[in-house]
Amino acid sequence: MTSLTVELLEVPKIQTVEITDDTLSVDLSDGRTISVPLAWYPRLLHGSMEERNNWRLIGSGDGVHWNQLDEDISVKNVILGQSSGESQKSFQRWLNERQATG
Repeated sequence: MTSLTVELLEVPKIQTVEITDDTLSVDLSDGRTISVPLAWYPRLLHGSMEERNNWRLIGSGDGVHWNQLDEDISVKNVILGQSSGESQKSFQRWLNERQATG
């Protein structure tokens, strides 16, 4: 069995973020723009457009944080195509709390 390991020697920084109804796009310091399905990040998917657009860069561009949605996404996750690692149980608890207060 073989496996592929990707090593990022110099990880680019996130410069800006754009979110549509179904896509998260990040512009990187190396000139790339990477877009991933919003469905990969259920908290973003279930957030309002106002909540989705209320983000800030963390770690000088190593990631993005959404305070209202309690979500953090690293540039490495986006580059490597990794979706949210949150368990279904944790997400369901968050969603239930959100619906109870909303």
